[in-house]
Amino acid sequence: MSKTLTLIVPGDPDQRTGGYLYDRRISGELQAAGWEVETVSLEGRFPLADALAEQAMDTALGACEEGRRVVIDGLALGAVPEAVEGHAQRLDLTALVHHPLADETGLDEPDRERLLVSERRALACCRRIVVTSAFTARRLRQLGLSERPARVVEPGVSAAPLAPASQARLGGDPEPEQQRLLCVASLTPRKGQDVLLNALAGLQSMRWRARFSGSTQRDPAFARQIEQQRRSLGLEQRVELPGERAPNQLESDYAWATVCVLPSRYEGFGMVITEALARGLPVISSTGGALADTLPDDAGLKAPPDDSAALRRTLGRWFDEPQLRLDLTRGAVAWRQRLPSWADSARRFAHALERA
Repeated sequence: MSKTLTLIVPGDPDQRTGGYLYDRRISGELQAAGWEVETVSLEGRFPLADALAEQAMDTALGACEEGRRVVIDGLALGAVPEAVEGHAQRLDLTALVHHPLADETGLDEPDRERLLVSERRALACCRRIVVTSAFTARRLRQLGLSERPARVVEPGVSAAPLAPASQARLGGDPEPEQQRLLCVASLTPRKGQDVLLNALAGLQSMRWRARFSGSTQRDPAFARQIEQQRRSLGLEQRVELPGERAPNQLESDYAWATVCVLPSRYEGFGMVITEALARGLPVISSTGGALADTLPDDAGLKAPPDDSAALRRTLGRWFDEPQLRLDLTRGAVAWRQRLPSWADSARRFAHALERA
């Protein structure tokens, strides 16, 4: 089979979330390696699909010639099994699953059951399944979504400069007057900024500032809740909410930070962790979903998800223990050399596609 494929994604492929970034970077590296990649974006609502989403998937698959290699992002795939089933026999379909749809935060039980059924049907149509973490591979089996082994292709990272705070810490320079906490995540319930605010509210005697860099438009109601919570806790002067950041602004955020914090209730991988480690920044994260695996023990601290008290204690350790900060910085810097590049990840992805 020639090195050609169609990549199908829901909505705008340029969205600044981990899943869409993964899709774009893998696609770009495949093209750099000589693949011909066509990206098709689908209209409609996902993952609780509407009629427009169903029709968009059917049209996109119908436009592919017999035997075409097609990779479908799991956010779209699991929502519209009927459209996928109609083309499964004549196309070489691969599922790209970032995390099971039924694991999304905030679903009621009927919607969760509906997504389990639909994703199970859709995955059965695919010749192979690629996932972005070993956790997600395990989770597919735990939920009974697929008994077949999934091929794990973790995200890569781009080379990045060592964060100034880490460089200073390793050089024995004095610590800044305030610890600077960076949380990079869209303001949505799954990302847990409400948990982090409650944790920080109990640490106001400490010297710190925080910046929550992420879109306020993916869930405007939750974003308003975070703004109201920030005010009610008296944290307006200490917690910044700059909204979604352009790439150059995000680089400035990492250069500003002394530590990154990811309080998510659940992640299928948690690319923010490896982005921080690529800059030698330690991370304080929850253990939600794949995060327990993604963050190395010697490069950060972990707390249970959705537990503000535990997160407060963990943050307190970071503030109180300079030797711990130094040790974790050394660990984060060591991990910079071990992270795969996006070219490495694309090679693994291509190998997965070319296997039966």
